[in-house]
Amino acid sequence: MIDLRSDTKTKPSPGMRAAIAEAEVGDEQRREDPTVNELERLAAELLGQPEAVYVPTATMANEIALRVLAEPGDEVLAEENSHIFVSELGGPAVFAGLMTRPLRCANGRFTPEQLHERVRQGDATHTPATRIVSVENTHNASGGRVWPLDELRAIVGTGRELGLSLHLDGARVLNAATALGISAAEIAQPFDTVAICLSKGLGCPLGALVAGSSERMAKARRLKHQFGGAMRQAGIVAAAGVYAFQHNVDRLAEDHARARRLAEGLYDVGVPVELEQVETNFVQIDVGPLGLGPEEALERLAQQGIGLSMTVHPTRLRAVTHLDIDDEDVERAVELIPRALGALARA
Repeated sequence: MIDLRSDTKTKPSPGMRAAIAEAEVGDEQRREDPTVNELERLAAELLGQPEAVYVPTATMANEIALRVLAEPGDEVLAEENSHIFVSELGGPAVFAGLMTRPLRCANGRFTPEQLHERVRQGDATHTPATRIVSVENTHNASGGRVWPLDELRAIVGTGRELGLSLHLDGARVLNAATALGISAAEIAQPFDTVAICLSKGLGCPLGALVAGSSERMAKARRLKHQFGGAMRQAGIVAAAGVYAFQHNVDRLAEDHARARRLAEGLYDVGVPVELEQVETNFVQIDVGPLGLGPEEALERLAQQGIGLSMTVHPTRLRAVTHLDIDDEDVERAVELIPRALGALARA
């Protein structure tokens, strides 16, 4: 199967498996695992933050960050379809006791004006105070869309003006940096906390990091253990992250180029794709105009040997390129997806 369901479907490459096999390990809970320590150093440097903490998943990284930045009963603002709101099983409420206040906007990007309109100052008797604004970059639900740097800086400036803490859900922040042609630190450094995932485009079997100030990361380490995230000789998997930072960052541009080729190839034969929305490694396909529901479309695609996945949007599917998808896979997908969906060539 040509598996375009997600970039989480990647499998460790031979080089990554060799790094795992040769990893030097120790007790990471006591900070005695040299490979974990090196991974945390590299991540902090990459993100322009003083310190980083290795955790099993990006969901845990997000939830730790929210708990670090606020107290139970406080409020977090984020785009309505952000990962922390729709894909973490109510984690902000469960783990941090936070109220969630969604912002409705296009392309996963809200404005300073929306922050001014929605922030609540709170009081001592009735109203919860807004404490955090969370930005997701790239934005999953909108199709891997990237925040332009000027818009991001405007949100950071407004957040500071309003006295808010700033969290970056940067699960795919390296895709955003690649698309913009800048360093990840230029995106991540202004935030109080940053989450980055290793098991998506970077191709690791698991792992994520949360980064921030040394003071905040001291609290994050305590929460990591409290959340059940202590892993002991974790260098055996942290080695995959070290390898990924050394070998799999620059190649993200290849995923973006293949997504663009896929999108243009599908568009040319009548598959409903909005080309201007393809900014990174996501391609969203609207099967509604083809008279198909998403379940029927996925079944037809599976019969042709193509794996796509559903999105939060009722008629849109997504294809996600990654390091296990090559040029031949993309060309084959351009041929098979229209066949499966019954799309006709454009006049």
